[in-house]
Amino acid sequence: MIMSMDLEGVLVPEVWISVAERTGIPELKLTTRDISDYNALMLHRIKVLKEHGLKIQDIQDVIARMDPLPGAIEYMEWLRPRFQHVILSDTFYEFASPLMRKLGWPTLFCNSLQIAENGEITGYTMRQLDGKRHAVLAFKQLNFRVAAMGDSYNDTAMLKEAELGMLFRPPEKVRLAFPELPVVTSYTEVMDHLLEFAAKP
Repeated sequence: MIMSMDLEGVLVPEVWISVAERTGIPELKLTTRDISDYNALMLHRIKVLKEHGLKIQDIQDVIARMDPLPGAIEYMEWLRPRFQHVILSDTFYEFASPLMRKLGWPTLFCNSLQIAENGEITGYTMRQLDGKRHAVLAFKQLNFRVAAMGDSYNDTAMLKEAELGMLFRPPEKVRLAFPELPVVTSYTEVMDHLLEFAAKP
C-alpha cells in the first residue's frame, strides 16, 4: 500500500494565504479551494506579485516562518514506519524545502517556477498536466494499493482514482461537489481509515 497526500491545507497551511496575510495583499488569498482552474489561478498570482514588486525571496521568507498544521508532524511520524507514502502537490520545489524539513523530508512530487535573474517569478512549469491522478495511476500499475488524501478541487481526480480517497477538512463547496468522497476532519480519523484499508485483502 502507498499513501498519496496533498501538501497545502492537509499537512501545512496554505502558502499563498500566509503570503497574503504577511504582505497585506488580499488578492493572494485565492487558492484551489476557490478557483478550480489552476492555470488561471497561477496567472492571477504572478500578475499580483508583479504589480506589488514581490520576488521569490519575499515568498521564501514567509515560508521559512511557517510550521506544519497542528498534529501533522505526529501523523507523519506515525505514518513513516507503517506505510510507504508520497506527497503529490501543485506547490513548487522553490517553495517546499523548509516545509519538507519540518515534516521529516518525505518524498515530494511537485512543479517548478520560472524565475528571472532579478528574482521575479515570471511563470511556472507543470511536471505533468493532471499529475496527481497520473501518479496514482502509475502506482496502481506497479501493483500498489493506493490511498489518497486532499482538500481541494485539484485533488479530486487523484482521490477518485485511488482505491481509498479522502477529503481532509474540505471547504463546504468542495464537499458538496463531490459527495461520493468520504470526509475526514482529524489525523486520527485518517489513521483509522488507513489501518482499516490496509487490513482488507
